[in-house]
Amino acid sequence: MKQQLFDLSGKVAVVTGGNGGIGLGMARGLAEAGAAIAIVARNESKSNDAVADLRQRGIKAIAVVADVTDKAAVAAMVERVTRELGRIDILINNAGINIRKPPHALEIEEWDRVIHTNLTSAFLCSQAVYPAMKAAGGGKIINIGSMTSIFGASFAPAYAASKGGIVQFTRSCACAWAADNIQANAVLPGWIDTDLTKRARQEIDGLHDKVLARTPAARWGAIADFAGIAVFLSSAASDFVTGTAIPVDGGFSIMG
Repeated sequence: MKQQLFDLSGKVAVVTGGNGGIGLGMARGLAEAGAAIAIVARNESKSNDAVADLRQRGIKAIAVVADVTDKAAVAAMVERVTRELGRIDILINNAGINIRKPPHALEIEEWDRVIHTNLTSAFLCSQAVYPAMKAAGGGKIINIGSMTSIFGASFAPAYAASKGGIVQFTRSCACAWAADNIQANAVLPGWIDTDLTKRARQEIDGLHDKVLARTPAARWGAIADFAGIAVFLSSAASDFVTGTAIPVDGGFSIMG
C-alpha cells in the first residue's frame, strides 16, 4: 500500500525552471518515483544536462525551451509535452528570479520582470495545463513560494510580493479546481544552497552565519531535501491536501 501511495509510474510532470536548484531536486524525486519529466526553461544546454541526468535514472525526460512569461510559448510547451509524453498530471511552477534592491531603488522594469517571471508564469502555466488535467480526471499543481511568502524582506520587495502572491494564487486554484480533482499546493523553501542563494551570500553581509543561527536544523538546505515533498504533493498520498503552503526550511520559520 505504501508504494502505491507514492508511486508515480505512468504520470507526466512538467517542471519549470527544472534544470537546476530546487526544480532539479524535485524533478529527480519525481523521476525516482516513476514519473516522466519535461524540464522547461530558457537555458537549453543546462536543460539538456538535466535531462541527461534524469535519463541515467531510467526515466523518460525531455527538455523544452520556453519563456514561461509568454502565453503563446506556454501554449506551445503544453502542446509539445502532451504530444511527446502523452499527458500532463503534475505541474511544478518553479521558474523564478530575484533583483535585490530596496523598494525606493527598484525600477518599474525590474519590478515587472520579477512579477512576470515568478507569479505571472505560474498563472499562465497553471491555466494552460488545466484542460489536460481535467481531461485526465485530476492533477497536481505545486507552486514554489519562499520564506518571503511569510516574512518581509527590505532587499527584495518585488520577490516578496510575487511569493506572497504565489500563496494566494495557489489557494484560488485549489478552490476553483477541487471539483476537477486537481490539488494545488505551495512549497515555501527556506535558505537552500543554490546558485540564487550563492549570489545572495555575496550581496548580503553576514547572511550565511545569520541563516545558520536561526535554523534549528543548523544547516542550509540541499536541493535533495525537495525530492520527498515533491513526491508527496504529486502522488495519491496527498489527494485530500490542497491549498496549503508548506515550509521546507529546517525550522527557520518557527524559530523564536
